[in-house]
Amino acid sequence: MKTTPDFNQNFFLIAGPCVVENENITLHIAETIKAICQKLDIPLFFKASYKKANRSSLNSFTGIGVEEGIAVLKKVKSQYDLPVVTDIHTEEEAEIAATVADVLQIPAFLCRQTDLLVAAARTGKFVNIKKGQFLSPESMRFAVEKVRQAGNDQVMITERGTMFGYQDLIVDYRGIAEMKKNNCPCILDCTHSLQQPNQPQGVTGGRPDLVETIAKAGIAVGFDGLFIETHPCPEKALSDGANMLPLNQLDDLLTKLIKIRKAIHE
Repeated sequence: MKTTPDFNQNFFLIAGPCVVENENITLHIAETIKAICQKLDIPLFFKASYKKANRSSLNSFTGIGVEEGIAVLKKVKSQYDLPVVTDIHTEEEAEIAATVADVLQIPAFLCRQTDLLVAAARTGKFVNIKKGQFLSPESMRFAVEKVRQAGNDQVMITERGTMFGYQDLIVDYRGIAEMKKNNCPCILDCTHSLQQPNQPQGVTGGRPDLVETIAKAGIAVGFDGLFIETHPCPEKALSDGANMLPLNQLDDLLTKLIKIRKAIHE
């Protein structure tokens, strides 16, 4: 499996569960997604956070432990020969995550944190910066420049929606033209873009029924890759289940998206 996507062929996919819940379910998800992507010839990065630092509630699940989570990701990488993406939240975590991850992901709320971006860049890994819900697409050039000025040209940007009122997000597809001016891969997060944050009950809601709509539009306007969190039973997921795509729907969705991509590039 390539660790860098071939942008002249299919779109690439970053997919997996929100967080490492346990070894069995993580390996099952990885095996399932890999089989689908091999069949459809879609370059795949497996994504799962070994630790979740940004949660709505103090009681929310944050992971099974750093060492345990990293060990599971190492097993995914070795057993299924998949490049791995995981979040980091502090400069110290950059070195920890770099022992397993091919791509270090900067969460949206932290995309302006200079020390974090520089620490990620200095590992020499790919750095995927999620666009802050509070930033314009044009503003992302400053985050990209920080990584490049730290000596790393391997940088990507992920659109994950912009705050629309207090409890909703919206994807402005005009942003793709602006973000592509940075001459780096641009990715659409099809699941977090459909979150409805901080609902009255203290958890984040979502609209997973619109994942297909968001994804189709993303391919049509020219995103290089898609980010999709998926789980066999989203209603039982320990993090972000309200906006995840059920795993059994992934094959059908990706098949439809390939048809759209092919029609545009014919």
